[in-house]
Amino acid sequence: MMLDGSGPASRVYFSQRLRLHYVDWGNRGAPPLLLLHGGRDHCRNWDWVADGLRREWHVLAPDLRGHGDSQWSPDANYTIAAYVYDLAQLIHQQQLAPLSIVAHSLGGTIALRYAGIYPECVRRLVAIEGLGASPKRLAERAGRGIAGRMRDWIAEQRALAARVPRRYGSIEDALRRMQEANRHLSPEQARHLTQYGVNQNEDGTYSWKFDNYVRTDPPYEMTTAEIEEIWRRISCPTLLVYGEESWASNPLKDGRARHFRDAKVVAIENAGHWVHHDQLAAFIDLIRDFLRGAAG
Repeated sequence: MMLDGSGPASRVYFSQRLRLHYVDWGNRGAPPLLLLHGGRDHCRNWDWVADGLRREWHVLAPDLRGHGDSQWSPDANYTIAAYVYDLAQLIHQQQLAPLSIVAHSLGGTIALRYAGIYPECVRRLVAIEGLGASPKRLAERAGRGIAGRMRDWIAEQRALAARVPRRYGSIEDALRRMQEANRHLSPEQARHLTQYGVNQNEDGTYSWKFDNYVRTDPPYEMTTAEIEEIWRRISCPTLLVYGEESWASNPLKDGRARHFRDAKVVAIENAGHWVHHDQLAAFIDLIRDFLRGAAG
């Protein structure tokens, strides 16, 4: 799908003293729809989806803290709780509730938590592989114990403190890395994602915009029981999407789908983790039909 050339307006809001960025595709008289990206990504990864829905919806897409054009957290605070707070602040400040949300990966995790905390604020929710770690991985993590997790986290933080952001000699070099990460991308998609995903350094090289500290998992988080309780509180219709070629666990097969009141699981053929890139037309058709119930 070719973009029509009329891009969104950039906006700023503040959360926990951080200057956070989002884009607004206009059409303020339409129902609000928020698009939430995943880890090490940025809000402009939604441009094709936004372009397909902007005539029916007032579409907004934020950059998570530490991502895109949002400020990096000075104390490397990238917990799920912090991300949820940022989302709650954007929705509160812009008076978007009740709204619909489409979210990918980490963004899906954040959106599902928000929808369980504030079920009255979300009308429809689409989460692309946003349930977080699989039950098997969570069990392995719990088996390490809190002391082991703390030691691993401290070691990882120290390693990241010594890590210098990778520099690419040209946009083309960064583009090749983008294409290696997702071979489903068309050349147009890969170039677009790269151009919005890098900053040019003072020496002329390019680096990805995200803070390397976003890579780490905190040593403690909600328990599995608490996460499942949050999911059970979600009252809106929910669409759980995953790609059949992805590494992500099928929520029907691993049992996580049963914790939702009103959820449908949809598998997309010939798609990996980035379903909305890999099968754009099919994804837009799917969510347009699903979201229409909220627009009516």
